[in-house]
Amino acid sequence: MSANLSNPFVTTGYAGPDYFCDRESEAADLIRLLTNGNNVALISPRRYGKTDLIRHCFSQPQIKDKYYTFIIDIYSTKSEADFVYRLGASVLDALKPYGRKALETFAGVLSSVKAGISFDVAGNPSWTMSVGDIASPHTTLEEIFAYLNAAERPCLIAIDEFQQITHYGDGTLEASLRTYVQYSNNAHFIFSGSQRHLMGQMFTSPARPFYQSVALYNLSLLPEDKYTDFCVRLFEQRGRHLDEQVPHALYERFEGVTYYMQRTMNELFSTTPEGAACSIEDINSALDRIIASSAIIYEDLMYQLPEKQSIVLRAIAKEGKAQNLTSGKFVRRYGLLSPSSIKAAVPALLEKGLLTNEKGIYQLYDKFLEMWLNRQL
Repeated sequence: MSANLSNPFVTTGYAGPDYFCDRESEAADLIRLLTNGNNVALISPRRYGKTDLIRHCFSQPQIKDKYYTFIIDIYSTKSEADFVYRLGASVLDALKPYGRKALETFAGVLSSVKAGISFDVAGNPSWTMSVGDIASPHTTLEEIFAYLNAAERPCLIAIDEFQQITHYGDGTLEASLRTYVQYSNNAHFIFSGSQRHLMGQMFTSPARPFYQSVALYNLSLLPEDKYTDFCVRLFEQRGRHLDEQVPHALYERFEGVTYYMQRTMNELFSTTPEGAACSIEDINSALDRIIASSAIIYEDLMYQLPEKQSIVLRAIAKEGKAQNLTSGKFVRRYGLLSPSSIKAAVPALLEKGLLTNEKGIYQLYDKFLEMWLNRQL
C-alpha cells in the first residue's frame, strides 16, 4: 500500500499494515480460524475497526495468495433481493483483479441474471442491473453459492453488519443461508455484526438456524498503550512531535472507540506543520473544526426527526449514558412529555441507528453528534 499518504491517520478504508494499529493477536486468531476451515461470528460495537481488521487479515500472504476474498456490507439492505444484489455485485467487483476467465466463470453460473452482467471491449465487467431486476432472489443466491463452491480458489466471504438480515420481510433468509453455508466445502464465512444482542441471539439460541455453527469472536478495544505508540510513531516518521498525553486524552474522551480517536488524530496531524509539536491544548480546536464541518448535516438530521424523537435524543445526549429512560426522575430532569412518548421514540431512534443500547444503557451512536447537540443546549 501507499507509503506516501499525505496524512497517515487513515479514516476510510485500509491503507496497509504501516497504518494499521496493533490487532496482532486478533489477526492471528482470525487467520488461524479461517485457514483451518471455521466460520466466524465477529462481534463488537460499530467503529471498533472490525472491517479494517478483516481487510488486514485478507491482505496477509497466507490468505491473499491462496484465497478469493469478498467483503459485503449489508448495513443499508432492506430485503433478500437487496442482499443478493449486494452479494453478486461485490463478488463480481472482487474478481476483477483475477482476469476475464474468473469473471466469465462467475457470470456463466448466474443464468438467472445473465443480462445483468456485461463486458466492454477491454473485457471489463459491469453489474448493469438494479435490485428490482432480480426476479428470483432465492434462485440467484443458490447460483452464487454454486459459484463459490466451484471457484478455482477456496473463498472467504465476510458479510458486514450481518444482523441486518433479521429485519428482512418473512425471515426465511437466515435458514436458507445456514443451509448453503453448511454445505459449502469451498467457502468459509465471517459474519461481522455490531448489534451484540441480535448477533448473540442468532448464534447462541438453540431455536435459531446458525446455533453452534460458528466460532464466536468478540473484538475488544485497542489497548491504550498500543494506540499511543502508534500515534507517536506516525508523527515522528513525518518529522513531527506528539505529546503522549494527546492520545491518552482522546482515549479517555472517546472510551477507546477507534474511529473517533483516529478522526481527531487525522485533524491534529493536518494542522501540525513538519518540525512542530502537537500538544493536549490542540485537542479542543481540532474537535471544534470536526464538529463545525458536520454542523449542516446535523442540523438537517435534527430537522427531519419528529419532535418527540428529537427531544428524547437531545435528553440522552445531555445525559451521556442514560438508563431507566421512562423513570420519573429522567422525565423530570429533561422536561420530557411522558414515559409513553419516550417508549414510542426510543425504538425509532434505535432503528435509525442514532442510539445504541448495551445492557440497558442508551447512548448516541455518533459521539460527534452528541458533542454538537450539547453545544446547542
